[in-house]
Amino acid sequence: VQLVESGGGSVESGGSLTLSCVVSGYTNKRNCLGWLRQAPGKERELLAGLYGGSSWYAASVKGRFTISQSDAENTIYLQMNSLTPDDTATYYCAAAQPGTYCDISREADFRYWGQGTQVTVS
Repeated sequence: VQLVESGGGSVESGGSLTLSCVVSGYTNKRNCLGWLRQAPGKERELLAGLYGGSSWYAASVKGRFTISQSDAENTIYLQMNSLTPDDTATYYCAAAQPGTYCDISREADFRYWGQGTQVTVS
């Protein structure tokens, strides 16, 4: 499974940013996909998960971030609104092991990660 993120950058507080992630490497397109982040000195945090039509969000981003998937299901997005400096982190897209049971709210189920993209909010 390969995941490649893009779309990070710098934005002012209150602004918006959309991250993208191209997912490849397996043929069964239905799988748990998600977005996580890690800031310096902080623990990694699962932000949002998606499986088919079901989504889950961490309390810290619920109402501000939206996870979605392309019609071809090979790209996932994270639309981020009302950004604050606390959202500054490296953001990763992730996928569960294809073909196995997965829980979109459980960080441990996301076994494959992208290289990360930096988001800085000032």
